[in-house]
Amino acid sequence: MRINSIVVGDYQTNCYVIDIDNKVLVIDPGDESNKILDLIGDREVLGILITHTHEDHIGAVPDISDKYKCPIYDRYNLTEGTHEIGPFKFDVIYTPGHINDQIVYYFKEDNLMFVGDFIFKDSIGRTDLPNGDEMEMKQSIIKILEYPKDITLYPGHGEITTLKDEEKTLNYFYNIL
Repeated sequence: MRINSIVVGDYQTNCYVIDIDNKVLVIDPGDESNKILDLIGDREVLGILITHTHEDHIGAVPDISDKYKCPIYDRYNLTEGTHEIGPFKFDVIYTPGHINDQIVYYFKEDNLMFVGDFIFKDSIGRTDLPNGDEMEMKQSIIKILEYPKDITLYPGHGEITTLKDEEKTLNYFYNIL
């Protein structure tokens, strides 16, 4: 799997375009659809994966889905567990806390997770926004710490990191929430 990323919008949201044999999934197309469309090019879009429904993660969804006539996947139409879309196989993990519809996409074979605004390098997502919840965040932290520590994390903002590098930070936030 090849991963392309582009930073879009006022909130500098990471949008990811993942590719296997010119078939792609677009993750969190937040804004600046023209830049995302240029990145996709003439590849076949099999779907749009949404980590959560904050505007800075979904702003370009209508333009992308209209152009490529592709489905949109999120917490409301994906169950927790394993899914396959074309050549892509991934697990959906419910991780509320930042917002009640936050999910993580775990590509086990590639040892990576797209974590939206759940985990950042040296931090976690805010829980004080509408539909955020500290207790749900604590439960999500416990859940994610059960996964292998060498997983690469692709956050909704900022730099990529690993679960191992964030373990101390996650434990810190678990204890202060």
